[in-house]
Amino acid sequence: MSNPNTSIATFGAGCYWCVEAVLVQVPGVLSMSAGFMGGHIDNPTYEAVCAGITGHAEVLQVEFDPGIISYRELLGWFWKLHDPTTLNFQGGDVGTQYRSAIYFHDAQQETEATESRKLADASGVFENPIVTEITAASTFFRAKEDHQDYYRQNKDQGYCRMVIQPKLEKLGLEY
Repeated sequence: MSNPNTSIATFGAGCYWCVEAVLVQVPGVLSMSAGFMGGHIDNPTYEAVCAGITGHAEVLQVEFDPGIISYRELLGWFWKLHDPTTLNFQGGDVGTQYRSAIYFHDAQQETEATESRKLADASGVFENPIVTEITAASTFFRAKEDHQDYYRQNKDQGYCRMVIQPKLEKLGLEY
């Protein structure tokens, strides 16, 4: 993810498999990596993150073409693809690793994320206040290969059928 004509966005919105299944379908999104950010140890394992002992969030790091989709438009997808009003859980996924978070990579992203959160909070779409944290991006730790492109490779797995497919249907996306 180092093309000079692309940008990087990093989002925590619950399970990274769910986020990836949505954003892979968005025009202008070029590539993604599921992984971890925001914790206090190097090279965390999936098991340690899930146990809640590393402080990391499950995140999706997204490479996108700003000539096709803007960061602001990606933020619009972020607000739609999860519930940003629940602290440290999404659906049945519970723990700080599932927190709602935007990790900004520069001052412009910080400004746009903050403005977007204010607009989303004031929109009336959400019954409760938004609890999404907006934090400077730190070291990204890529998850193991079997966690990448998980939904497409495991559509018949129970979690995919019961959690991801309904989310895609709700957003009017293919599955």
